[in-house]
Order: sequence, then C-alpha cells, then structure tokens
Amino acid sequence: MKIVGIIAEYNPFHNGHAYQLQRAKELTGADFAVIVMSPDFVQRGESALTDKYKRAEMALASGADLVLELPVCYACGSAEYFAEGAVALLHSLGCVDVLSFGCETKVPELFAPLAQLLLQEPEEYREKLLEYQKQGMTYPLAREKAVTDYLGGKGTAPEAVLELLSSPNNILGLEYVKALKKINSPIATLPIRRLGSGYHSLALDQQFCSASAVRSRLTGKCALRELAPFLPESSLSLLQETALEAGFVTLEQFSSLLHFKLLSEADAGFCRYLDVTPDLSDRIRRILPQYRCISQFISLVKTKQMTEARVRRAFLHILLNITGEATERYRGQGTVFYARILGFRRAASPLLQAIKKQGSIPLLSKLADAKKLLDAPALQMLAQDIYASHLYQLPASGDRKAPIRSEYTCSPVMR
Repeated sequence: MKIVGIIAEYNPFHNGHAYQLQRAKELTGADFAVIVMSPDFVQRGESALTDKYKRAEMALASGADLVLELPVCYACGSAEYFAEGAVALLHSLGCVDVLSFGCETKVPELFAPLAQLLLQEPEEYREKLLEYQKQGMTYPLAREKAVTDYLGGKGTAPEAVLELLSSPNNILGLEYVKALKKINSPIATLPIRRLGSGYHSLALDQQFCSASAVRSRLTGKCALRELAPFLPESSLSLLQETALEAGFVTLEQFSSLLHFKLLSEADAGFCRYLDVTPDLSDRIRRILPQYRCISQFISLVKTKQMTEARVRRAFLHILLNITGEATERYRGQGTVFYARILGFRRAASPLLQAIKKQGSIPLLSKLADAKKLLDAPALQMLAQDIYASHLYQLPASGDRKAPIRSEYTCSPVMR
C-alpha cells in the first residue's frame, strides 16, 4: 500500500487543487491520499471563507481519502511553523511514503540544497542575513538576498535561487523539505508545477485560476455561476450551500472581537503571544486609540520592516490566545500529539488501519475520547483548536441569531 500526503488550506478547493491531487496519486501510484488541512483560520493570517468540514468535504469529493486537521497554532504560524507542524503530523502517521506539494520553480532540484543551507546556517550566510536586516529589510527579503549572495558565490545561478525564493508556494515547499530533513523523516518529496494563473493573480482568465481570485469574487458578492469553470462541481455546490446557510466568513467580521481583546490587555502588553515582539506590542498599544476595524488597523501597524501578513498573523495569535511559550513547548515535546479526523472515505478503512497500527500518535475521531487518549499538553493544544473553531462561528451565528455548533457534537465527514 502506497500513501501520498498533501498539506493544504483548500480555501476554497478549486481546479488547481484537483489537478495536484490527481497528479500526485498518478505519479506516485498511491492507493490513498492523506490531506493535512488548515482549520478555520489559515496561514496568511485570515479566517477561511468556509468552515473546515465543508472544505474537507470538497477535498473528499475530488479524490482525497482522509483529511486531518492541522492544529491551529501551526496553521496560523509563519511558513516555518506551518511546515513543521504539518510535516510532523504526516511523519507521525508512520505510513506516508511521499509528500507532494505545488511549486512554481523550473529547478525543483534546488529545494534540497537550499533546505540544507537554511538548516545549517553557515557563518557567511548568517553575516549576510544580519547585514541586510540592519539595512531595514524585512526578514523574507533579507533571507532571499543572503541566500542568493551565498549560493551565487558557490557557483549556483542567482536567478534560479531568486525564482525559487520569490514565490509563496516555493517558500512553503522549501520549508517542507527543511522540516523533513530536520526530523530525518524517510518521507520522499514530489514537487508538482503549478499551472495557470500566478499565486497572487486575481484574474479569472484560465482554467487554473488562483484561490485568491476565487476568494475575491466570493467576498465581492459575485454570482457563484461565474466561478463554475474554475471549480469542481462538488466545490461549487458546497459553496452555494455556505452562501445560503451562513455566508462566507472574512477576517473583517472579527474586528469588534479583536478590538475588545486589545483593549482588555493593553496595560499588560502583548509580548506573550506568538510573533509579537516588544516593538510590535508597544506600537499596537501606542496607536490603539485609532482602531476602527482590522483592515484599517493592520495598515496603521505594518511598517517597512514588518509585512502585512506578519501583522495579520500576530493579530490572529492575540485573538486566538496562541502564545509563544505554549507553541515552543509543543515543538519541544514532539510538535503534534494527535491526528484529528475531519473526514474520510469509507473505502479508506485500510489506510485508517495502517495509521492505527504504525502511527506514533492517536487517531482522534470523537472529542469524547480525548481525555482517554491524550496527556496534558495534547489536551491543551486540542482545547486551543476547539476554542478557535467556536470563535470562528460567532459572526455567522450572530447574524442568524443561531446557537454556536459545538465541536463536541461534530462528526467527521464521510463519503
């Protein structure tokens, strides 16, 4: 039995995702595909448009066999944290053979040496990184220039390095390879070249448009039928259900909740939260009286040295109570402690049996079983996941004047 793993957000699941999933199974000859998927909040520092169960159902309808939830402390983290959490989860299953991921680069053979460089951080590279940061560059840009300079001096074409480091998908792929090397995992990698529009493109002019383009149309109140050429039929149907039932969730809907959190903790500061430095905490406190909404406040807080995405993630960490101390403790104690099932195909029972037999962490399908299966750190991580999913429902439930659906009553999606 061969198993391929994919790490994704599916926000929402579109034709490009279906293509990658199909190609990954074809190229590896995999019998089953395991998806590690972000929950209700995602790595770009935003809320997902639809909840995790709807997105899991989209994936299952298009060929996924098992969808597992990535703990929210990693799902909302930097590319490094996101990759470490997701890779650790796949590795802990004990039976995944290949990790497949999308990329834009024409030279995927550069992933391995670049990952090794970033793990080892030789002195010459570190000096260049610090030099560029002192010049006021953001960390991603400083790293890009330091890597290009270092490898260019070793005979590697700078253009190829720059291409790999300039795309979000390539950067995530690099972090996946790095995370695999860090834990000495036997899982192989399979990069698959993206087709169609670029990652940030908002155009709907190709069969494989970006998720950003789909989200911009959905939040812009377009007619869903306009998106039919770019989405699997099952995804379109589930998005139509969401539009009728609760509407799409955006980060802006959490403006009042975040404002309350910032006001209530302003005296103590925000340094305990992941990704919040003393300088960022002081800046938030200083300009808090100008707060109007999340998007407006992000634009006020960001600087040349601190990207908008970094600020959005910091605000999510504050909103969701994701502290640096707890996250670092998780990383030091094994990274992930359970594999929570969001959905699976009934035909995937051999896969579930293999995970139960070979995995090093428990499969969790019912929250009622958690106290029997998990220790204290794992229960703390799980409580954080549950809190985030309940908070995610607040805007929509308030609009509908409906009770929040308890995670304790939710069952995995089955097809």
